[in-house]
Amino acid sequence: MFVVGLTGGIGCGKSAVSERLAEKNIPIIDADVVAREVVAPGEPALDAIGKRFGEAVLLEDGCLNRPKLREIVFADEKQRVWLEQLLHPIIRDRILAKLENLESLYAVLASPLLLETDQHLLVNHVVVVDAPEERQIERTAARDNTSEDQVRAIIAAQMPREERLERADTVFDNSGDQSKLDANVASLHQALVALANSEIE
Repeated sequence: MFVVGLTGGIGCGKSAVSERLAEKNIPIIDADVVAREVVAPGEPALDAIGKRFGEAVLLEDGCLNRPKLREIVFADEKQRVWLEQLLHPIIRDRILAKLENLESLYAVLASPLLLETDQHLLVNHVVVVDAPEERQIERTAARDNTSEDQVRAIIAAQMPREERLERADTVFDNSGDQSKLDANVASLHQALVALANSEIE
């Protein structure tokens, strides 16, 4: 099966693109959803995180306190590296298992860390959703109620925009409004169907 990797910096609108592709009955594996699954109560990864960081990163119901953990790891590079080394292999294995169970002309792996991890090795074609940095900050601050400084820190920790664009097979410009987004996703879908069909022939 033809697997499309969909990525982009925070606030670029990757989720908006994947939602519209899902409406066209394209299977979407969202690495963020998988990342939440692997740290659910009862999962070994959550136990390891609790042992490492203590009860401060756990909520009363035993779930992960994601804002608290994010605050810790973005303030300390060593802690961020430890967390990534724990979670990335587990997330990759879970994604692989999900891909193996799909039947479709093409499927999408939507992941903010597609290019930073070895997840890009799981896909045939990389689509980078792109928007100017100020647009990223504006969208993320409005969506997550996050301070501008924290959004800038997250952007700085991600792969530089220029490098992401260089590694794209397709760049999807998402700097416009919703009507433009809908039309652009329709065009993207047609292009991906053609690519997937050409792989079969």
